[in-house]
Amino acid sequence: MNRRPLVILAAGFVLLLAALPVLAHHSFAAEFDMNKPITLVGAVTKVEWMNPHTHFYMDAKDENGKVTNWDLETGSPNALSRRGWTRHSLNEGDMVTVDAYRAKDGSNLASARMVKLADGRKVFAGSADDGGPGSASGPATATKK
Repeated sequence: MNRRPLVILAAGFVLLLAALPVLAHHSFAAEFDMNKPITLVGAVTKVEWMNPHTHFYMDAKDENGKVTNWDLETGSPNALSRRGWTRHSLNEGDMVTVDAYRAKDGSNLASARMVKLADGRKVFAGSADDGGPGSASGPATATKK
């Protein structure tokens, strides 16, 4: 029995599996529209501190006054921690104002760039290497005391 086709198939499968994380990660321009900025004001409902991007969810009123839940994507936990964030910087119930860019597909997903916390501090929430607009000038401290 010739094992060569089986070895080639197995090697191809391993290479495909190795490439999946690269394919799963995306640039800012692939998913978000720089021409659709949005400012959201509301309460944090959930925080997911995980790779490749941290997400937090918030309830915010739309232009008609209807409360809508938004999924806000931020940088990776590592990128955020370099800017002073911790997994406790945002908690359920915190009131925030978020400057973000809407998803191209029109869903309630946005890329958070700047977050104004309840105590008035503004902290950069994007990833420095995602190709999105804005950058942090100097270190931001997002840690709660």
